[in-house]
Amino acid sequence: MRGVFLVAALASVLAVALICLFLFAQGFPAIMEIGPLKFLFGTEWKPKQDIFGILPMILGSVYVTGGAILLGVPIGLFTALFMAKSCPKPLYRFLKPAINLMAGVPSVIYGFFGMMVLVPAIFELFGKRFDMMSGDSMLAASILLAMMILPTVINIAETNLRSVPQELYEGAVALGASHERAVFKVILPAARSGVMAAVVLGVGRAIGETMAVKMVAGNQAVLRLPHEFLKGVRTLTTNIVTEMGYVEHGSLHNGALIATGVVLFVFILIINMLFSVLNRDLPRRRRGKENAPNLSKEGAAL
Repeated sequence: MRGVFLVAALASVLAVALICLFLFAQGFPAIMEIGPLKFLFGTEWKPKQDIFGILPMILGSVYVTGGAILLGVPIGLFTALFMAKSCPKPLYRFLKPAINLMAGVPSVIYGFFGMMVLVPAIFELFGKRFDMMSGDSMLAASILLAMMILPTVINIAETNLRSVPQELYEGAVALGASHERAVFKVILPAARSGVMAAVVLGVGRAIGETMAVKMVAGNQAVLRLPHEFLKGVRTLTTNIVTEMGYVEHGSLHNGALIATGVVLFVFILIINMLFSVLNRDLPRRRRGKENAPNLSKEGAAL
């Protein structure tokens, strides 16, 4: 069985390695032919003129993902805390299957919901005030992605919160802490690593989503500044899926689309590395503060 597990682990690593090899082998030559700076910081995407700049798509992905994180992560975290430590059992029997059902809904169904509900609602609320042509916007994409990452954040965070030993909670309550204080000051910091993993997976789900974003974001390859969150936007993923169907194989256009996938892949790697570094660095800072001499306590003792 040890050999079987080793083969399974190596197969996973091999799959990731093959994806990396394909992306970089196909996309890196296109990046060098276009020019790394022109490709990454160019603001125009004109395949017929061999002009490929993906800065608008990079900013679109960052803005949409950032909006989804700001909306979805706090709601998901508070829901996980409620389900793990405060939810009544009758309500939990209904709430847990409902969240699991959300995780199984196809992204295109979320896209239909966004088209039929979110987009008209945003147009009704902001259309006349901000001269919107339609409700397809960065705001609609962020709200929809926030809904889509909720099951991932809630399930993983709840599992890690429940894995914290009950003795920590009981000890905090025995020392006089209220239920809420024990949960937020003891249980949540103890499960910090798992909560961070939930956030990372939620970010990966948001930045890699394609169809739902394409259906509600307007899909416009135009540079949009942060204050224009009510305008349409094109992300890295929607740029690939929009043009890959008719692109000529082996052309510079095809290579530029694969290079867009390389940039997206690098973004996800950077996000995972940053969270890993942060996950390791926080305990060191905490230990440093605990080991630092407290002059006021020592003076009081003297």
